[in-house]
Amino acid sequence: MAVKIVTDSTSDIPAEIARELDITVVPLLVLFGQESFKDRVDITTDEFYNRLAQGNILPTTTQPHPSVFVDTYQELLKQVDELLVIVLSSKLGGVFRSANNAASIIKGNGHVKVIDSMLATLSLGLVVIEAAKMAQSGMPLNEIAIAVKALIPASNTIVAFDTLKYLSKGGRIGKAQVMLGSRLSVKPVLTFKNGEVSPLTRLRSMSAAADYLYNHVAGIKKIRALGVSHTTARDATDAFVQRLGALYPQDKIYRSSVSPVLGTYMGSNVLSVSFIEEK
Repeated sequence: MAVKIVTDSTSDIPAEIARELDITVVPLLVLFGQESFKDRVDITTDEFYNRLAQGNILPTTTQPHPSVFVDTYQELLKQVDELLVIVLSSKLGGVFRSANNAASIIKGNGHVKVIDSMLATLSLGLVVIEAAKMAQSGMPLNEIAIAVKALIPASNTIVAFDTLKYLSKGGRIGKAQVMLGSRLSVKPVLTFKNGEVSPLTRLRSMSAAADYLYNHVAGIKKIRALGVSHTTARDATDAFVQRLGALYPQDKIYRSSVSPVLGTYMGSNVLSVSFIEEK
């Protein structure tokens, strides 16, 4: 029995990979004042970061209404009988609640299982990609769900920020609150712990932060999947991917831009590395 995989746009999965693996991506919403945009549908990443740089209106975000997930599930259940939905950490937004409520609404019309990833950005994306590969191999829903739950603790993202002002203003700063008030020249490096943002260190420059990210990856004994994402730091990303090629096959490193929804809290000039450790 075929299984389809569903996620949300904060997974930062490259569009071509989503198409190749038949992953359905439900967009969150970005709002500039009264203007509302579906993440990466009505607004591109370039358009978003250009507007963010103008600084006229600070954007906000919201999760899809449960009805959006209901419509998505019903359409997909015309093709298959089972769906696995893997979404943004419930501690970072209401996507899990919307997706889960929608699953309850259509109960009896098909089997829909929703998983709170406790992750965000490409670490969520890597887990979703692994799940989609399992689905394409014919693995049943319950087995995929068990495998995904085992991958989540081995998955993470480390993010080098140019500034924490957007994260602070957006109210998603969590335990990284302790880093506020640092000298402007200091570049914070954050990660996710227990589904929320957590501080790692402060460094003097983005190049030093890139060194930190590289050294962290170098310290992982065996990597199952690896990805690099950015907001506006394309050149730094190119150089970083090339450098990571010494540790992991460069052609297997996923590359992505951070979605407008997450970019609302990350700001510009962000570089991050995501990975799944092989246990």
